Amino acid sequence: MHVAESSAPLLEMHGIEKTFPGVRALDGVDLDVRAGEVHCLLGQNGAGKSTLIKVLAGAHQPDAGHITWRGAPASLSDPQAAMSLGIATIYQELDLVAGLSVADNIFLGREQSRFGLARPAVANRAAGELLTRLGHPEIRPGAEVGSLSAAAQQMVSIARALSQDARLIIMDEPSAVLDNEEVERLFGVIRDLTAHGVAVVYISHRLEEIRQIGDRITVLKDGRTVATGLPARETPTREVITLMTGRTIEYVFPPRRARVDTAAGPLLEVEGLSLRGRFTDVSFSVAPGEIVGLAGLVGSGRSEILETVYGARKATAGTVRLAGKRLRHGDVGAAVAGGIGLAPEERKSQALLLDDSVYRNISISSLGRFARGGFLRGGAERAAAREQVQALDVRPADVSRIVRTLSGGNQQKVVLARWLLRDCRVLLLDEPTRGVDVGARSEIYALIRDLADRGVAVVVVSSEIPEVLGLADRVLVIADGVVVAEAHADELDEHRVLDLVMEGTVAHAGAAPGTTGPTATKTEGDVA
Repeated sequence: MHVAESSAPLLEMHGIEKTFPGVRALDGVDLDVRAGEVHCLLGQNGAGKSTLIKVLAGAHQPDAGHITWRGAPASLSDPQAAMSLGIATIYQELDLVAGLSVADNIFLGREQSRFGLARPAVANRAAGELLTRLGHPEIRPGAEVGSLSAAAQQMVSIARALSQDARLIIMDEPSAVLDNEEVERLFGVIRDLTAHGVAVVYISHRLEEIRQIGDRITVLKDGRTVATGLPARETPTREVITLMTGRTIEYVFPPRRARVDTAAGPLLEVEGLSLRGRFTDVSFSVAPGEIVGLAGLVGSGRSEILETVYGARKATAGTVRLAGKRLRHGDVGAAVAGGIGLAPEERKSQALLLDDSVYRNISISSLGRFARGGFLRGGAERAAAREQVQALDVRPADVSRIVRTLSGGNQQKVVLARWLLRDCRVLLLDEPTRGVDVGARSEIYALIRDLADRGVAVVVVSSEIPEVLGLADRVLVIADGVVVAEAHADELDEHRVLDLVMEGTVAHAGAAPGTTGPTATKTEGDVA
């Protein structure tokens, strides 16, 4: 862990207050950051983290309090003022322009020119050097950003911050779309930055990352600073979680029932499903009331499997059957009509109408039941949505509220409410607690288990292996687009799953195509 190069604060924020209509987002927050340190900012969704970093980035103006930068009062009147001081922000929802090239995005607003003429070769060379420094020389400066993976886009955003010669970089959930190897590369970059005196404000829900990369911790709760200057490595996890939530454990899973009775046969059957370049020969089944988890690293093909079952991607081989009826490949309408629902990983861009109301986001997949004579019955639509909001304890319980204004956990509940209203029989959940605070996680876990108890067949994907093992009845381990193991969740632990993932195709050797039996029955000592 890097030791801050100076004990004198680079940044000081004292008594910061910010109120929006009906909401006091910040209620006297204090934060100080030293040059050359990684300062971790923790708190539940709604604790005020996003508002605080927007104040620091110049996007919001505080109603009270003062900010000091390098010992002198600072006015962060707009984002340009923050950037001119050397403060750069990498938001969780990346603010890249999809239609522009990598180099254009990195130097947007600061284009390389001479005598008023653009110099794309110079920009491309500088962009390539930055990406190589980040350990990603394979990202081409001339590539269109919209064609890149989420992880690659994250690296472009980090490269843009580095290009600004920032003295303080704010990273909001930077590891959310990265696999383990990419996270290690990111940590290497952060350590290099702090070694050169750059300060990093690091926001993450993954407490194990805080231990690895952090120097000090500040915890926000209900818009206030409840602890600051905590040593990141020495402070017990239990203490951090208690400060954030009042609870003492990070994962609170509902009790798993006895083995699910599969005698009635599967509700969802996937046989030999393949998507060229993504995954091969995937087979599994899910019975009513059963939760099946897909475990593996980012990029292993887990999300693509769910999207292909749902019809959002068109399979190149294999079959999907729902209650014995074969579904057409690439036909989302048929899947939804049959009773399949998908809560995608990127809920903000793929699942929600962010600028529409809560009730419309809930009813969007069931509008037909509220139509009469070609007109929507708005009262019935709101009433049905209100029932789901109350049942799922969506907060605030206002169905007319714009869904963008809800916290991540409550937005996820809205997505689940949509499929509850439609009475779906199969629910596909991709990273159901991504960006959700530790307090709301247990509520979502309980909702998922309750759905299964009602007879819904659930398939869940998560990058957090303890989450998969705690929620699922059965687990499929995916490596490089291949199912390398299948077992009951209580027969696996996190180390076993990681061993199988790292073994990859070696662990899969000897199994017939589309089967996983030999691997699933190995003992711990069978893995090299």
